[in-house]
Amino acid sequence: MAKANLITPYGGKLVNLVLSGNDREKELARAAKLPSIKISMRNLCDLELLATGGFSPLATFMGKADYERVLREMRLADGTLFPLPITLTVDPRELPTVGEELVLRNANNDVIAILTLDEVYHWDAETEGALAYGSTDPKHPMVSEMERWNKVCITGPMKVLNLPKYYDFIELRRTPAEVRRMLEDMGHDNVVAFQTRNPLHRIHEELTKRAAAEVKGSLIVHPVVGMTKPGDVDHYTRVRIYKALVDNYYDRNSTLLSLLPLAMRMAGPKEALLHAIIRRNHGANHFIVGRDHAGPGKDSTGKPFYGPYDAQEVMKQYEHEVGVGMIPFEELVYLPDDDRYVEGKDVPSGAKTLNISGTQVRDDYLAKGKLLPEWFTRPETAEILREMYPPRHKQGFCIWFTGLSGSGKSATAQVLTSLLLERGREIAILDGDVVRTHLSKGLGFSKEDRDTNILRIGFVAGEIVHASGAVLCAAISPYRATRAEARKMVGENFVEVYMDTPVEVCEQRDVKGLYARARQAMADGKPMGFTGVDDPYEPPIEPEITLKGYGETPEENARIIVQFLEAQGFLNSN
Repeated sequence: MAKANLITPYGGKLVNLVLSGNDREKELARAAKLPSIKISMRNLCDLELLATGGFSPLATFMGKADYERVLREMRLADGTLFPLPITLTVDPRELPTVGEELVLRNANNDVIAILTLDEVYHWDAETEGALAYGSTDPKHPMVSEMERWNKVCITGPMKVLNLPKYYDFIELRRTPAEVRRMLEDMGHDNVVAFQTRNPLHRIHEELTKRAAAEVKGSLIVHPVVGMTKPGDVDHYTRVRIYKALVDNYYDRNSTLLSLLPLAMRMAGPKEALLHAIIRRNHGANHFIVGRDHAGPGKDSTGKPFYGPYDAQEVMKQYEHEVGVGMIPFEELVYLPDDDRYVEGKDVPSGAKTLNISGTQVRDDYLAKGKLLPEWFTRPETAEILREMYPPRHKQGFCIWFTGLSGSGKSATAQVLTSLLLERGREIAILDGDVVRTHLSKGLGFSKEDRDTNILRIGFVAGEIVHASGAVLCAAISPYRATRAEARKMVGENFVEVYMDTPVEVCEQRDVKGLYARARQAMADGKPMGFTGVDDPYEPPIEPEITLKGYGETPEENARIIVQFLEAQGFLNSN
C-alpha cells in the first residue's frame, strides 16, 4: 500500500527541540554547572508537547506578547489562531539575570531542558481565569489551581536534553513524528482522531468506527494520560481498557492507539480547538467533538461552566482555519430488540431503548460490585473496571470538616471516630491543631502558610483514601479555592462537612481566649489575621453536608454523617 499523504503540521512544520548525540552530551555536562529550578507536573506535560511538536508552531513557553493576545483574541502575536495560554510560572527569587541560562528539572531533580532566559513578566490569575476560561469560580479546576502558581512567567529558547521518563505502556507512548510515520504506513490520507479521558464503552466504539467509515480513513484513539479532570478514572485502568478494545474489536490495519501526555485545562470550547491543533500535529485532519467536550462540570451556582454544544459551535467556526474537520459526537441509543445502536433521531416510533448514565455506572454497578451489561460495554472493560473499583463500602473516603474555630469540628469528629470504629472502619484523624504541631510545624498564619497547611492535609488525606483508608480532617480551612484543591487531591470520595456555627457562639466557647485576643489586637491596630475576626471565612457553597454546631449535640451531628455514609454506600446499612 502506498504511503498516506497526511495533512501538514499546524504552522507548516513540526517543532523538535530534543537534542541527541554529542550535542546532548555537551549540554548535559554544562547543565550541572547552571542554576536550576523544579517545574510542576503541568509544566512538564506542556514542555514535552512543546519539545516534540505537539503544540506546533509554539516552540517555547509563551512570552508576554503571545500570552496577552491569546487571552484576548485566541491568537499568537503573529496572528496565528491559538486558543489557550501555555506558560511557565516561577518564583522570581530563583531566577538568574535575563540573558543567562537556567536548567529546568522535574520533581525528581532530573535534568529536562536548558532555557535561555529572554523575558520575565507578571501575570494575574483572576484575569487569566476570566479571559481564558470564562470564570473566576474556584470550582473550575484551573481557577483553583492557578491560585497556587508563582507570580511571574518566563520564556526563552529551550534545548531539551531529556523527555520525561515513563515505565508504563512504553510501546504506546509516541511523539507526533512517530505517530505520523505509523499513520503514513496505514495508507489513508484521511485520519480521524478521538480524544478521551474516560473508559470506552460500546457507544464510543460504535461512534469511532462510524467516524472512520465516514472519512474513509484511519482512526487514532488518542487518550490523555497527563493531567485530566480530578476524580477521573486513572490512566492505568483506562489504557488497559483501550488496549483490550483495540486489540479485539477494531481493525488493526486502520486503527492506532497512542497515548497523549497532555495536561488538560478543562476549558470546554477553547480546549476543543487546542485538541484539534494537537491532533493535526499528529497527522489527523478530522476530529470528533463530543457533548460538553472538556467540560469541568458545574460552577458554584449549580450551572454548567459551558453549554453542552459550545465546543461543537466554536470548532465549527474555526475548523477551516485550524485545518481539521469536526465530526460531532451524535447521541446514539441502543435498541435491545435489534441489538444495535442508532442515532437518537433514527429511533423507530415505539421502539424500546436502553441507556445507562455515568452516575448509574458508578452508583448502581461499580459501587455495588456488579458487572456492567454486555450491551453497554465489552466484557473486558466490565471486568477491568470491577477489578480496579471495589464496592463502595471497601473504598476509602475523606470527611473534611470546615468551619470557624470553636464551631464543633473536632468534637463531632471525635464522636464520629467512635461510631465508625464500631462499624469496623479504621480511621485516620488529621486535626488542624495536631497537624500544625507535627506536619506543619514552623508555618505561621499568613494566607500563604494557611494554604500550605491545608494542602499538606489534603495531600496526606488523598494518599490515605487512594489506599482504601478512611480519614477525618478537621481544620478551619477558610478559603474556598484551597478547599477545592484539597478535594482534587482526594478525588470523588471527598465529603465536605460545613459546621455552620455563628461566630458569636464560637466566641462563647473559646476557652483559650483566642477571639478575645484577636479583637484586642484589632483595637490596638495590630491585627492578627484571625479567621472570623480580621480575616475572612469563605463558607462552602455546595458542601455534601451542612451541620448546625449549636442546638445539636456532637453525637447527633455525627449520626447525621453516618446516615449519609450509609446512603452513599461507604458503610453497610447492617
